[in-house]
Amino acid sequence: MSRKIAIDLGTTNVLVFVPKKGIVINEPSVVALQTSDSKVMAIGSEAKEMMGRTPDSIIASHPLQDGVIANYRVTRAMLKSFIDRVMGKIRFYKPEIMISVPAGITSTEKRAVIDACTSAGAKETYIIKQPIASALGAGVPIATPSGNMIIDIGGGTSEVAVIALGDIVTSKSLRVAGLKIDKAITNHIRKKFNLVVGDQTAEEIKIKIGSALSMKKEEKIEISGSNAVTGLPESILISSEDIVKGIKSPLMDIINAVKEVLQNTPPELASDVMDKGIILTGGGAQLRNIDTLLTKVTGVPCEVAEEPSLCTIKGCGIALDHLDAYKKSVLWAKS
Repeated sequence: MSRKIAIDLGTTNVLVFVPKKGIVINEPSVVALQTSDSKVMAIGSEAKEMMGRTPDSIIASHPLQDGVIANYRVTRAMLKSFIDRVMGKIRFYKPEIMISVPAGITSTEKRAVIDACTSAGAKETYIIKQPIASALGAGVPIATPSGNMIIDIGGGTSEVAVIALGDIVTSKSLRVAGLKIDKAITNHIRKKFNLVVGDQTAEEIKIKIGSALSMKKEEKIEISGSNAVTGLPESILISSEDIVKGIKSPLMDIINAVKEVLQNTPPELASDVMDKGIILTGGGAQLRNIDTLLTKVTGVPCEVAEEPSLCTIKGCGIALDHLDAYKKSVLWAKS
């Protein structure tokens, strides 16, 4: 049993890292509750399977919205469940927890994360800004004077930051990411095909045929949903080109944030970024051709990090393993 745990508390997924063991939990951040008494029915993968399929007596939802805690009590229950799974329900000491938060988080939102960890059983809670954790996990040497740019596209937030000397020089945190892309797909399908599909179907479409740019060889997939007019079940064939058009708006929001950060970057660091390129992390970085699109619109070479969806939790683990080295420049430590 470890006295230290790192947690990537994402809008769509929660990952837990334990020193010397690596990533021990990677589950959806979904909780199913009974509507009558708010009793927790299921957490993680089991709860996600219930989404869009529950009767009126059960509600399955994400307790985090746009990267921050939307339902404190449910988030605390989810954290406690995952900590108990790692530490055991009966334990003789409380763990130290390292947890990642969006760079644009407010002090109130930050306090809610610390309080949730403390009441879930943490002895100490250390908070690390998401772009810094992602950069560490992607193997970026953040402590050097040279500038590095990172774009982390998660489920609820996209973080764009230029990092030098172990901290963020300029950044933009926007609440447009994977879930907004899924919603754009849902809206486009309803508008064009009069078909209503669920969030899980939209995510599946994005993974299977989604692309940020038109593909040389168009791909198609058959999807099922409810006809918006008749309400009856219906199946249609949808193409990758439809998805390119459907997700243009949220991608433009991310592109504009990247341009804003580049415009606000000091010239010396901008020169470093031009030389080294931009690193893409987060689950959203797995969208096909997103690196090509960003290279095209910014003129700066972009590349996707290895295992982009795991970069933040790996970075949290590195910071946890080397707490003294990162305590001053990177972390806020609270009891």
